Amino acid sequence: MALLELYTEYNRVWIPDAEHVWKSAEIMRDFHFGNNVLELLLEDGTEYCYPVDPSKPQLPPLRNPDILVGENDLTALSYLHEPAVLHNLKVRFVESRIIYTYCGIILVAVNPYKQLHIYGDAIIHAYSGQNMGDMDPHIFAVAEEAYKQMARNHKNQSIIVSGESGAGKTVSARYAMRYFAVVSKSGSKTRVEDKVLASNPITEAIGNAKTTRNDNSSRFGKYTEISFDRRYRIIGANMRTYLLEKSRVVFQADNERNYHIFYQMCSCAHLQEFKNLRLLSADKFRYTCMGGEITIEGVDDEKDMEETRRTFSLLGLKEDFQSDVFQVLAAILHLGNVEIRNSGDGKSSVPPSDPHLAVFCELLGASADGLGRWLCHRRIVLVAETVVKPVPKERAVNARDALAKQIYAHLFDCIINRINTALQVPGKQHAFIGVLDIYGFETFDINSFEQFCINYANEKLQQQFNLHVFKLEQEEYMKEDIPWTLIDFYDNQPVIDLIEAKMGILDLLDEECLFPQGTDQSWLQKLFNYLDANPLFEKPRLSNEAFVIQHFADKVEYQCRGFLEKNRDTLYEELVDIMRVSKFPFLANFFQEEKSTVTTKGVKVRPARPAVKPANKQLRTSVGDKFCSSLSLLMETLNATTPHYVRCIKPNDEKLPFEYDSRRVVQQLRACGVLETIRISAQSYPSRWTYIEFYSRYSILMSHQEGDLSDKKQTCKNVLQRLIQDPNQYKFGRTKIFFRAGQVAYLEKLRLDRLRGACVTIQKHVRGWSQRRKYLRMRDAAIILQLYIRGKRTIRKTVSAATLKQGWAAMVVQRYWRGYRMRQIFQLVRLASITIQAFTRGWMARKRYKKMVEEQKALILQKYARAWLARRRFQTMRRLVLNVQLSFRVQKLRKKIEEQNKENRGLMERLTSLANSHSQTVDRLQGLEAQLEKSTNQKASLEAREKKAKEDASLTTAQLQREIDALNFEKQNLENKFEASTKEAKESFDQIKRNLLEEKEYEARLRKIAENNIEIQRQDHEKLVETLKEEIKRLKEERVSLQRKMEDEGKVNSDLQEQVIQLTKHVKTIPELRRELNNLQNQRNNMDRKMKQQSEQARAKMNDITRQLLGGVVEEEVLLGLTPNDSEKIYEVEDLLAAFDGLQKATRILESHQREQKESYETQVEGLKLKVDHLQNENSKLQNLFQEKSNVNENIRQEVSRLSSENSVLPELKLQVSELQRQKQELEAHIVEQSRELAEKTEEITNVLQRKIKEESSRRSHFEEKAEELEELKRELQGRVEELEEENDHSKRQLLMESEAKSKLRQETSQLTAENMDFEEQLDQKDRLIKKLQNQIKSLETSQKAKQTSAPAMPKDYLGMLEYKREDESRLIQNIILDLKPKGVVVSVIPAMPAYILFMCVRHADYLNDEVKLKSLMTAIIGAVKKVITSHQKDFEMLSFWLSNTYQLLNCLKQYSGEEEFLKQNTARQKKNCLQNFDLSEHRQILSDLAIQIYYRFLSIIEKTLTPTIVPGMLEHESLQGISSMKPTGVRKRSNSIYEDSETYTISSILQQLSVFHSTMSQHGMEQGLIKQAVKQMFYLVGATTLNNIMLRKDMCSCRKGMQIRCNISYLEEWLKEKELQSSNAIDTLRPLSQAAWLLQVNKSTDEDAKEITEKCPELNPVQIVKILNSYTPIDDFEKRVTSSFVRKVQSLLQDRDGSTQLMLDLDYRFQVTFPFCPSSQALELLQVAEKVEGLGQFVMKTRRTLKGHGNKVLCMDWCKDKRRIVSSSQDGKVIVWDAFTTNKEHAVTMPCTWVMACAYAPSGCAVACGGLDNKCSVYPLSLDKNENLAAKKKSVAMHTNYLSACSFTNSDMQILTSSGDGTCALWDVESGQLLQSFHGHAADVLCLDLAPSETGNTFVSGGCDKKANVWDMRSGQCIQSFETHESDINSVRYYPSGDAFASGSDDATCRLYDLRADREVAIYSKESIIFGVSSVDFSLSGRLLFGGYNDYTINVWDVLKGTRVSILFGHENRVSTLRVSPDGTAFCTGSWDHTLRIWA
Repeated sequence: MALLELYTEYNRVWIPDAEHVWKSAEIMRDFHFGNNVLELLLEDGTEYCYPVDPSKPQLPPLRNPDILVGENDLTALSYLHEPAVLHNLKVRFVESRIIYTYCGIILVAVNPYKQLHIYGDAIIHAYSGQNMGDMDPHIFAVAEEAYKQMARNHKNQSIIVSGESGAGKTVSARYAMRYFAVVSKSGSKTRVEDKVLASNPITEAIGNAKTTRNDNSSRFGKYTEISFDRRYRIIGANMRTYLLEKSRVVFQADNERNYHIFYQMCSCAHLQEFKNLRLLSADKFRYTCMGGEITIEGVDDEKDMEETRRTFSLLGLKEDFQSDVFQVLAAILHLGNVEIRNSGDGKSSVPPSDPHLAVFCELLGASADGLGRWLCHRRIVLVAETVVKPVPKERAVNARDALAKQIYAHLFDCIINRINTALQVPGKQHAFIGVLDIYGFETFDINSFEQFCINYANEKLQQQFNLHVFKLEQEEYMKEDIPWTLIDFYDNQPVIDLIEAKMGILDLLDEECLFPQGTDQSWLQKLFNYLDANPLFEKPRLSNEAFVIQHFADKVEYQCRGFLEKNRDTLYEELVDIMRVSKFPFLANFFQEEKSTVTTKGVKVRPARPAVKPANKQLRTSVGDKFCSSLSLLMETLNATTPHYVRCIKPNDEKLPFEYDSRRVVQQLRACGVLETIRISAQSYPSRWTYIEFYSRYSILMSHQEGDLSDKKQTCKNVLQRLIQDPNQYKFGRTKIFFRAGQVAYLEKLRLDRLRGACVTIQKHVRGWSQRRKYLRMRDAAIILQLYIRGKRTIRKTVSAATLKQGWAAMVVQRYWRGYRMRQIFQLVRLASITIQAFTRGWMARKRYKKMVEEQKALILQKYARAWLARRRFQTMRRLVLNVQLSFRVQKLRKKIEEQNKENRGLMERLTSLANSHSQTVDRLQGLEAQLEKSTNQKASLEAREKKAKEDASLTTAQLQREIDALNFEKQNLENKFEASTKEAKESFDQIKRNLLEEKEYEARLRKIAENNIEIQRQDHEKLVETLKEEIKRLKEERVSLQRKMEDEGKVNSDLQEQVIQLTKHVKTIPELRRELNNLQNQRNNMDRKMKQQSEQARAKMNDITRQLLGGVVEEEVLLGLTPNDSEKIYEVEDLLAAFDGLQKATRILESHQREQKESYETQVEGLKLKVDHLQNENSKLQNLFQEKSNVNENIRQEVSRLSSENSVLPELKLQVSELQRQKQELEAHIVEQSRELAEKTEEITNVLQRKIKEESSRRSHFEEKAEELEELKRELQGRVEELEEENDHSKRQLLMESEAKSKLRQETSQLTAENMDFEEQLDQKDRLIKKLQNQIKSLETSQKAKQTSAPAMPKDYLGMLEYKREDESRLIQNIILDLKPKGVVVSVIPAMPAYILFMCVRHADYLNDEVKLKSLMTAIIGAVKKVITSHQKDFEMLSFWLSNTYQLLNCLKQYSGEEEFLKQNTARQKKNCLQNFDLSEHRQILSDLAIQIYYRFLSIIEKTLTPTIVPGMLEHESLQGISSMKPTGVRKRSNSIYEDSETYTISSILQQLSVFHSTMSQHGMEQGLIKQAVKQMFYLVGATTLNNIMLRKDMCSCRKGMQIRCNISYLEEWLKEKELQSSNAIDTLRPLSQAAWLLQVNKSTDEDAKEITEKCPELNPVQIVKILNSYTPIDDFEKRVTSSFVRKVQSLLQDRDGSTQLMLDLDYRFQVTFPFCPSSQALELLQVAEKVEGLGQFVMKTRRTLKGHGNKVLCMDWCKDKRRIVSSSQDGKVIVWDAFTTNKEHAVTMPCTWVMACAYAPSGCAVACGGLDNKCSVYPLSLDKNENLAAKKKSVAMHTNYLSACSFTNSDMQILTSSGDGTCALWDVESGQLLQSFHGHAADVLCLDLAPSETGNTFVSGGCDKKANVWDMRSGQCIQSFETHESDINSVRYYPSGDAFASGSDDATCRLYDLRADREVAIYSKESIIFGVSSVDFSLSGRLLFGGYNDYTINVWDVLKGTRVSILFGHENRVSTLRVSPDGTAFCTGSWDHTLRIWA
């Protein structure tokens, strides 16, 4: 919609006004294009015609609707312009008393000139961690944003605080630094944050002063860098200063003061420590009384001096340094009072007796004469001489003032440097946040050099600000994918160039300062000459001593007087020399710095003003140059950081609280860049709404068709396109809608019109209904009146005496007749009823009897039928298994025979080829012999040449010797020649020798190669022949070996070819080779003979051993088959191995014989078990008949069951069972006779056992003899092996067969040894069995004796105690306290069992009267509990568990203490169990303190968990559907301040979390009173947090939000009722919140309303009530704002109310906890405690829950992270969410497909995923509403081309991993359904996957039908490891808890463990049966146990380390399809094809 069309009737505009800048007016008539006036109605009722140019109308700016006024962010206004900003600030400041407002990225802070309650620590903590824009604008929000961005983006930050003097810059900067100090505690002893804050009073004392605009004006710029370490804690700070106003030291204007430090010192002149400074009153020093003001109202200078000195000490600046500083400051004051007299003729002088001069020189250690002289004289150095020239008084005074300024400037820098040094602590800076407190744009009546520099700095800052705003705006557009158009914004670069460019103002100023005679006027003339053409530079019309610059904020006129002098800042060298030689070192060091720059290794401080160059005083750096350098450094720092802007506004010049001067404010807004930000925003799309906000606000404008669309984003687009026809007026971004100015106001108008129309319609119908109802009531009343009147008339006409008599007689007759009729009817009905009852009761009795008979017969039939069915099922299963085994074996044999035939044919062909290759190799050898002969001849020739060379060398040597004897005078030369020739000869000799040696080595190598080749060929040939003979027995092994041999043969052939080539190059001797071959052949023959002898001996020995082992076991024919008869070939190694095989077969036959005997015994034992069970049932029926003999019968049954469980062989028990059955009736009649028969049977059992023991002992002796024989055989074989090894060493390992024989012998020996060890182990087991049987016999004899004597059992004295040994105390504490974990699923165990066990131990120590033991136990208990609590400080369940147990132990100590007050409710038995010997009251107190400590830690975890959900759930979530409390905000939150994937919380989230807390406490058996106290504290936290956020969030203060809050409070109250916690008074803690919600809803206009508010809000203090009233924000135009007069009325009524004045409730407040005494009814003697629990051997698993509800096979299940809920899926398409505690169904959904093979719980527990044959993964969000239709919320995420086999969420709810039958895995985004990554690598269906633990990285493992297990990298999609060791499909994979290994289960009936680091398989877990595969695997929490679900209906538990099976669990009636361990490791759940799930604990 065009902006011109919005100028319609009733809309309002802003028109200029001289007094208020802008004033409001209402349009009286619609404006149309071409009109020349706009008719307006002013607020005072007058009409006004606004002139408009018809051709180019310039209309006044439109006013925003009232609903948009008062927003937190000025950019949220629909119309963005100056009057809208000014009015919004006024409404917030004056009416709502809010001083902070956002303007985009700027925080506008208006100085209230009043102390406000919004800066406490509670406010700081409330803003900590919040996103910018979520809370009301505040300086703390800006500080939090800077701190958060530093921590998140690891980038330095800056907070730029600017504004006029008196606007509050210093206070804002101070609060920002205070925020950092509070939220980022250093935690060190140095307390750096306190030092950072302490630096403020010092810098304010020496750098702040009173001006006409501000009582505490900063007269310097300050940039404070606060340093943080890697944990983002303050480790130090650094301060840089800019442009100190030194002139203030010597001059102050009227009503102004010097720096505060001077007045603070003067106020303390009377103190002893300041006596030596000889200070006077401030009005007696010239430098402190120029302005006429020496005091400030409300400021105590003496107290401020105490604070300054305290902060000096806090920063570590000692008293010596402080005294030096005060001494210099006092000297400056005295210097100002030095009198300089005029001596005439341009001379001046200082009186020698001037007291102030003497004090100055005394304090600073300077020469009074020299100072007095050089103040009034100046040295001029000429070429030939030096002239001393007197100066006039004026220049002398200037020199004195210049000295004072220079000393103060040096002192200021020194103090700043020392502060920086004190603020540095050891540690490396990781990041910093800079706080810039700098002067804003200044314009006065007289502007000088200081204002010029200040405005120049503001120009630079404004340029940086404009660029940053422009950049953020562009980033926002690009983020939302909106086309970016260039926005025209003000660029102040020309002004900056005018000032700092070459030939600019500063350049010309420095140039003029170089001339000694340069003046301000000459410099001004240069400016006019050079810069006159610049449009930004002007010459004033009425002044020749000034110039004008057009700054970004305004035009400023500068007076040129003093510019040169201030820029030079000169000080005479003579005065500097006097200061330099001062005896006061502190002062002398100031001026030494100018002489030489001293480099120190201390803290590096970057000063704002660089050091002055001392080379030439004319070339010194000017003040302007210094300022440019420091400003450039500041801009570099700011550009390298992320800036945050705070613009301080001064509302009025009179410093009145909450007074708003629009003219002053608009001037500052223009100067500080706020309006420029508004202008940039207004040029584009200033209003920005998210789609959800727009949908919620303007859903009223949607049609029914648009509202029914599920895509809200598309709905918003459709509505906008319909409502606003011009598409240029808005843009659609990714997450937001961008509107041009005025469009939101237009939408608000349409919304208001729609609401008005709806209201009219509602009113019409309501009024019509009301009138109709009124009419109908009147009509009914008239009819009734008419009825009564007419009746009365009729009665009067008809009533007479006769009619009355007749009527009475008729009534009497009727009465008697009716009575008679009723009696007749009653008698008839009674007779009929009795008859019917008789027949009915008989029929029912007969029917009941018939039914009982039928049921009895049915039971008998069922008994026999079930038995027959069970036998048939067993036989069918057995036949099926046998058939499967038979068919499998037949198929396997057929396959082997076919493969064997194929391989035989191939082997024959290969054998033929090998024979041919052998003959060819022989031919090649003959050729090689010929070549060798030729090489021999060559060798002989070489030897001859060598011999000749030796002879020549000897002749040469002799000749040289003769020459030496003859020529002595040439000795030296001849020696050199001799040495040279000798060296050459030696080298040639060595060369020849080396050649010969190499040739010899080649010969040896060739000989060895030939030997090896011949021998290898021969051996390979023999191996092939033998392999063909044994091919039928071992096909696969021989095939592999044959392939290996073929490879060896190829290698031999290639080696031979290479050797043939080498033989041509070397020389060999054939004869030597033949001789060595003959020798080797002889050695081989000798070796063969020895081996033949040894093998014959071994054969004979083996035959003897075999006959000894099997002589009494097998027949002779078998023995002959086991012993070979081929005596001629026995010497071969293969036959020797065959003999060993025979020996091994004999051993196996013996072992199988023993196994068969054992199995026969076991079958007999199984039969006995059944009989014994039946006997137990019969004996149990006889218990009522012979009670006095029940103990004896019980012992007999126990002993019989124990004997049967020990696998004992008791066949005679069958006779006993049958006899007991026949004697059942006799036992009922004759109890004594039965006892006698039982005794006889016991004797028979004893005889049988003794006989069995003898048989076992004989067998044991037989086994021992055989073991000894085997041991001897082992020793003999070891000796033989050693002999063979020695023989092989002698033959130099020439024969490969010998080495193979040796290795096989060793293997067989080790196997034999292992079998011997097995035999020994079996013998040990038999020994243990015999001992057990003997013990059982003894126990039977003892019980028989006890039965005969029938002695009564004595009661135990240890009932209710737990006996333990002193040395076992540490183990007891370790098991009961340290290693104990709270049960997550198992709730049937007594929750306080640890407390009872510990107290039973205490009772035992008390019973023994062992004081040392008791004290040691109590100390250990308390210490262990403390240790557990310390190590689990963040574990809520652990704290809850031990809080409950500590409290229970404390109650036990009280209950059994014996004190009267605790014995009242004890039973008689409990009173007997009281402690007898010791008083444990001291330990009770310690336990009570410990319980309090646990309770508060417990509460801290609750607070940490609950806090993030409170504000979103209680305030932000709209629980009332259809009542939206959202209003157009448009706040531009910084994108990097908000997490995109932040979790959304609702009131249901709070209730769910409260329920989790409550259920955990209840599960752990916590006492109800303690639970109520915890719940009360939780409710207080909810109420306080919610109320505090209301106080700090103006957008939450509305009527509709009050309704939402009250609705949420009602939910909390319902929760209390549901949990039966009304008596906890928790709802009382929500009263302040409830009253605040009521206050938001109540009328707020009249005096009665104000009185009602004061009466009904007693829980709210006045500050909170006023804050809510001021923050109240209407959501619609129908609501009214709270007027300021009403707020004042309420304030006046609340004046007398006492109470807190704090705005915020204390979130850290804790109600006092009490532990009331609650006696336990649990009897200690009835507690059952296991005797011992040792390792895995006592591993026990029991079924705790059975979940039934699926109608078909359960295929998959998964646990929720809360350890309570389970999701499961089945073949019938059902997906069910279970409560594992109650076994109830919480949710159920039916998928549109069958075979739902995958389901998974989201990590948050708020959603489940599932899929199956529909080829996709569906996600269902969950809620507390169990009746909610989940199918309506289904979201389809993944889509595969085949069935979905598995799915798993990643570490968040936003991503899910799936696997499919299409052979792929994929990673999906849940929200968008987008495919993030795919994984290809499987060659068949992928059946399973598992995600690695989060700490191990982004990997997962998958397995499938290709028998592969692949490990994938989720980021790259690559397979990084692959394992293929299974022989069938992989059904399940599971990561080891540490993530460095995983296990897999397969159809090959094995589980395998793979080590990812070693990249190999490390373990196999397999059962005896190989038919039933593994369907699912999982690890225990510790990783020690591996659980496997099998298709044979069982669960097998394996010890991962030992590789042994720990346990087998039975319970399912069909195959186990899925298995998962609970998150806490205390249980696991299995699903089966029997339609059930079982939870095992």
